[in-house]
Amino acid sequence: MHKLLVILLVGALSSAIHAQTFPTKPIKIVVPNAAGGGADMTSREVGQKLAQALGGSVIIENKPSAGGIVAGESVARSPADGYTLLLISSGTAVSSALFKSLPFDMARDFAPISKLASFDLVIASSETGRFKTMADVLTYARANPGKLNIGTPQIGTTQNLAAELFKTSAGIEAQIVPFNGTPPVITALRGGDVDVMVEILGPVTGQIKSKALRPLALMGEKRSSLLAGVPTVRESGGSLATFNASSWNGLAAPAKTPKDVIAKLNAEIQKALKNPELIQHLEVLSLHAQGSTPEALGELLSSDTKRWGDVITRAKIAKQ
Repeated sequence: MHKLLVILLVGALSSAIHAQTFPTKPIKIVVPNAAGGGADMTSREVGQKLAQALGGSVIIENKPSAGGIVAGESVARSPADGYTLLLISSGTAVSSALFKSLPFDMARDFAPISKLASFDLVIASSETGRFKTMADVLTYARANPGKLNIGTPQIGTTQNLAAELFKTSAGIEAQIVPFNGTPPVITALRGGDVDVMVEILGPVTGQIKSKALRPLALMGEKRSSLLAGVPTVRESGGSLATFNASSWNGLAAPAKTPKDVIAKLNAEIQKALKNPELIQHLEVLSLHAQGSTPEALGELLSSDTKRWGDVITRAKIAKQ
């Protein structure tokens, strides 16, 4: 017992000393998306503030791939010392539910650190289209079962699954039409090939501001300060009164990263997310700075994996 106690005390002391001196070299955030998108920009904004607070440097490494597999696997196999982190998101939850097998297990192989931001999804029509309000869409869909066409990016994306969730929650029959990316969806919408589209707000904000697209409703819990006059889907009431399909991103580390290091990173991230400059920079991108405890992020990832898994099953989307 005496030897065991000594071992435990030495281990705890070693962990505490590591956390106090951490970091002694650059921290790398691996992003499973291409440069320039919301995930990438969030990582860079938070990484910059984190570097300033910790007195070191933070490197962003983009490793885009289907389902974020390449990025996830590289971080899962990295040393569990807090120097290699993974940008996770609602897309991570979708991948966990959509793929038959992954080379890692999000619950087993990663330690959540903190949520970083949430961002809105929007249902939009063409500015010259027939639908001017969310009520118009629902009225048409209920009077014409199966005739409403909803455009989204690829099958299995958060946007695509959010459209499926909207359809079932509203109790309507509609066609979900997937396209290879956002630009083709916009082209189809403006050309009248689809009636409405579901997309992350950020990529279509320019089209909304230029009056090419008309935002009908936001899919999260609250209205956006950027589109104050646009209601939420849940304001439609009825079966949609509790609807919520907003997205998020956050940071995780390899599973055995010392708890003291996780705690230190979490504390500095919370400070960074309260920085007015960072908040403003993210708001311009339709991203809302929003931190969390490691436990809350883990619960969010778990609940989203189950929720999107249920949507995938109901929509009969084949697992990849």
